[in-house]
Amino acid sequence: MLSLLMLLLAMMTSVTATSGNKQSAQTTQSPSFCFGGCGIPGMPGKHGTPGAPGRDGRDGRDGRDRAKGDQGLQGKTGPQGPPGDKGPAGVKGEEGAKGETGAQGLPSQIWELGPMPFKNWKECVWKNLNDGKDNGLIKDCVFTKNFSDTALHVYWTGALRIQHCNSCCKRWYFTFNGAECSASLPIDGIVFMKTGGNKNLHRVRHIEEHCNNIHKGKVRVGFWIGNCASFGNVDGYTGCNSVSRMFVEEVPKAQA
Repeated sequence: MLSLLMLLLAMMTSVTATSGNKQSAQTTQSPSFCFGGCGIPGMPGKHGTPGAPGRDGRDGRDGRDRAKGDQGLQGKTGPQGPPGDKGPAGVKGEEGAKGETGAQGLPSQIWELGPMPFKNWKECVWKNLNDGKDNGLIKDCVFTKNFSDTALHVYWTGALRIQHCNSCCKRWYFTFNGAECSASLPIDGIVFMKTGGNKNLHRVRHIEEHCNNIHKGKVRVGFWIGNCASFGNVDGYTGCNSVSRMFVEEVPKAQA
């Protein structure tokens, strides 16, 4: 065995020397120099121990920021599109509940804001009244008063007279539902004659005033004839061949 290994070593040395002089022949003849057959290839050697890991390389430099580009110009507004289709009609909502009626304000509060927003008045007229009554109701005029916190303005215009008496007097006055005004005082007028035993003078007279604290609703305004206080009964006459007027108007109360 030892002699075989020595023979193989000698042959390899001869081949190496010959290949140095004849480089071109190495390619065609080197694999054929085995006499008596080549031996079995030896076992591969074990891998060597891995080397230690290398150090990390240095970090590269930060790249430069790119310059910000200029803002582009705003594009033109495009043409308006066609109108959309009409949507379906909405469902009609239910009718809300009716609110409660508000409280009625006082007329004085309304009139403080300016002139009266309305006129509530009435005029009762009689032609050729010719009433020779000495005592009692001459005429009345029914008026509808809208508010309780108001006054009534009344007046009478017509012919009145007394006759054939000396130092005599007759009184004409207003009533409201049969009673004379008590707020503030009665509304009346008199005709007095000192010497008139043979006189019968008819004269147009005017009696006018205001009355407060009268309820709202229907009010019967009456015009009466009667005797003056401390005087007896004399001959009186109301209206004579002329027009007699009784005027009634609802107005704000006077200031305190």
